[in-house]
Amino acid sequence: MGDTDGKSTEHATCARGAARGNHPGGAEVESLVTSIVARIEAATQRSGSISFLASARTGGATAPVERIPWAQLHEDAISVAAGLQARGVGPGVNVALIGPTSRPLITAIQAIWLAGGTLVTLPLPMRLGSIDEFVEQTRRRIANADAQLVLVDPALEEFVAGDGPPIVRLDAIAGPASRWERLPDDPDRLAIIQFTSGSTSDPKGVMLPHRCVVENIDAIVEGAALGEGDVGVSWLPLYHDMGLIGLLMTPMLTGFDLGIAAPQDFLAAPGDWMQWLSDEHATITGGPNFAYALAARALRRLDDLDLSTWRMALNGAEPIDPLAVETFLDAGAAHGLDAKAAFCVYGMAEATLAISFPDPGTGMTVDPVDPDALEHDRVAAPATSSARVRRLPFLGRTLRGLELRVCDPDTGIERADREVGELELRGSSVTPGYYGRPDVTAATFHDGWLRTGDLGYLVAGEVVVCGRIKDVIIVGGRNVFPEEIERAAAAVEGVRVGNVIAFGTAGRRGKEGITVVAETRAGDLLALRDEIIDRVCDAVGIPPLEVVLVEAGTLPKTSSGKLQRSLCKAQHGSSTLQRV
Repeated sequence: MGDTDGKSTEHATCARGAARGNHPGGAEVESLVTSIVARIEAATQRSGSISFLASARTGGATAPVERIPWAQLHEDAISVAAGLQARGVGPGVNVALIGPTSRPLITAIQAIWLAGGTLVTLPLPMRLGSIDEFVEQTRRRIANADAQLVLVDPALEEFVAGDGPPIVRLDAIAGPASRWERLPDDPDRLAIIQFTSGSTSDPKGVMLPHRCVVENIDAIVEGAALGEGDVGVSWLPLYHDMGLIGLLMTPMLTGFDLGIAAPQDFLAAPGDWMQWLSDEHATITGGPNFAYALAARALRRLDDLDLSTWRMALNGAEPIDPLAVETFLDAGAAHGLDAKAAFCVYGMAEATLAISFPDPGTGMTVDPVDPDALEHDRVAAPATSSARVRRLPFLGRTLRGLELRVCDPDTGIERADREVGELELRGSSVTPGYYGRPDVTAATFHDGWLRTGDLGYLVAGEVVVCGRIKDVIIVGGRNVFPEEIERAAAAVEGVRVGNVIAFGTAGRRGKEGITVVAETRAGDLLALRDEIIDRVCDAVGIPPLEVVLVEAGTLPKTSSGKLQRSLCKAQHGSSTLQRV
């Protein structure tokens, strides 16, 4: 795709310049593409450790269940790797792994790479009422990944048993460390099959060779200016790319300290996250937008926290709401949190993880745009009045080794600055394709560029994301983004934050309108519906055709907690939503 005018040429130059990782003060990282194993071995020479954190609900202030050096975890992983090799694990062997966050699970993650195998992490059930669906999806992913072995936490063994590959419990793998064979490094060996979240389609297995993972982690270290003085804290699930690669593998491969906890503990008590950060004197953590919204509520009820060491609050994995970020920062200020710690980023599994970062220590910046120009003309024109403004966070510049451009999703013509189109990506950490799905790979790539499915634009090289192409609601010639509707509805008292879905449905005479589905525990449902209609109308200028109120915990979500709009729309069409 050639440049269409002078602006396009300038835009492409900006994108390529940003791809070199221009981050003042960032750590210098020498790009030596090796294996994950070689990087782990180098990291064990440093003094870092991993701590397994307990919930505050188990007795007062949180404390590490155990704190062990990365070098000791590596020694344990060598024994497990020897046991895996004795069971035939090596290059070309895909190993599925399932279990709650624990020392045996993380040891097994590292051991699979030490043995030469490919890691396939499997999701845990999000809700107790979905066990049957969880079992079916787990077995389907094991089959789709061609797993030759399944490693399982003993508590979950009954859920994966059945016809399929051999199953081995995590407490029964280890062998004599002396029998481990250190294989030659191979940057092109497949390291991870990372299933996508499935928010807009069935989960697909993203193939990540060792070289992609190492390149992206190097770019993360440089872009975030990470060093041995940093301390990470994470509760993110290890079957999701942000949890596995961003907040487990980055410290594992670079050697800085990490405190890790289970997602269930955070979901049960979001305040625990803030307590862990205070107790560990953490400098870096991350999470999706909804997690910061929950943490903001918890902060108002907590005392004696010290968040002054926290310098980087990564926010990604789902569209970022500037108001939620600002509310969180206001709540954290009383505990010493610097507002410049906000770190709004862009990434996706197909890029290994990270695509763009802002400069560390600059905080969140937003682009106030005219929503009418955005919806009608696909142009992010700066807002000139206060009547209606859509605020979109800047997500920084593309990391080194990556190039990003904006193209018209229909014609493929490259767009200029502030012209909205599909974000396309290429570079050293971009996946070679989807496992066992050459058809999907061919449809996703063209001329070496990955079509992300995201709508966005560039401003002097900085990335702004508007939403997913598949989720856009077209009403009266307008391209309405569901996130704006969902945030307006979620602001209504009685609606559960982060639990609203909006999608387009056919109204009278076949014209598309808006349907809002919201979880609630409120009593006066009629008044709640009326207020949601008013708020949505104020926000986007269009009243919903229908407001559906459902029981708490019933909206469909992915294994990583993302809303599944297409599935919710299908459930609405088949009248299977559990209405209150």
